[in-house]
Amino acid sequence: MIKNKKYIIAITISLAVSVLAIFAYHYKDEIRIFLELKELKDDNSEKYYYVTNDNKRIEITIPNDADIDDVVDLLKKNGELKGVMIFKILANHKGYTKNIEYGTIILEDKKYGINSLINALRNPHKETINFQIPENIRLIKNMIILIEDSIGYNRGELKSYLDTSDFLKNNNLTLETLPAFFIPNTYQIYKGLSVESFLSRMKKEYETFWNINRLALCDSLGITEIEVSILASIVEEEQDKRIDERPRIAGVYLNRLNNPKDYPKLQADPTVKFANNDFTIKRVLDKHTAIDNPYNTYLYPGFPPGPIRIPSINSIDAVLNAENHTYTFMCAGTNGYHKFTSSNDEHNRNKNKYQDSQGW
Repeated sequence: MIKNKKYIIAITISLAVSVLAIFAYHYKDEIRIFLELKELKDDNSEKYYYVTNDNKRIEITIPNDADIDDVVDLLKKNGELKGVMIFKILANHKGYTKNIEYGTIILEDKKYGINSLINALRNPHKETINFQIPENIRLIKNMIILIEDSIGYNRGELKSYLDTSDFLKNNNLTLETLPAFFIPNTYQIYKGLSVESFLSRMKKEYETFWNINRLALCDSLGITEIEVSILASIVEEEQDKRIDERPRIAGVYLNRLNNPKDYPKLQADPTVKFANNDFTIKRVLDKHTAIDNPYNTYLYPGFPPGPIRIPSINSIDAVLNAENHTYTFMCAGTNGYHKFTSSNDEHNRNKNKYQDSQGW
């Protein structure tokens, strides 16, 4: 009986050793990698590392559709990567493969262990640029070119993305209303930011700007955020010096919009200049108001298709806090301010006085 037990134990041990031997033979690479990964986490391995070309500080730009193989190709192009398979396995183990950081990434002039390299890619040192959206751009094409040049995109890259993607549709925008999407300010953005990521950042800035207080004021006016920006662009063209007068000017246009029976057209002179693509016009004449252009508010009712310039924050807030009055007419004055009235006859008298003062 005892001999049988010893025999069974011996057989069991023998089988276990055989199984382990077979396992070790078939999974020798996995076992080796497991042991090496433990070593790599402390960056003690001399076999696997990354060093930049000529040991110089480099910038690599990882596109937003890149996968781990693309990252490897970029690394190899800009330096020596020893242990590609180990790099991929550890990258997957650390979650980098599914959360690749896109944009321009800086790698310093030093030798990286594989673990340190992945950490540098996960939490990169990125260069930033100060990107300014000014408030005085009138034409959409000029706005797009300024953005492309300021960020470093190729000419036509932003326009192409807007034309081929669903960005405008998904955000209830058109190319004409796009200027309302950009809030004038100076932003710090990463160098090498993709167009998609840039627009995503601008959307966050837009949503931050249109906070609960501004949205409440917008709702009280009975118009949309886009229409507020359109009206703000008109107000700003009307008054770009005496900004304290902007809320009163906004009130004039809102009174007209709210009384379409008496004022079927907005009749805003700045939109006529925009429609004629002539911003040097000092006196709007019949030949100017006759142009067939949807931005001509003497010819077409309601709001024009989009802002006639990127409106400033001051002008947007001037519309949101428009002065409550009964004025529906305004005429330029000699002191930089306008003269306001709700009488057409008085308005004509004000116009004649101003034209005389200008020698017209």
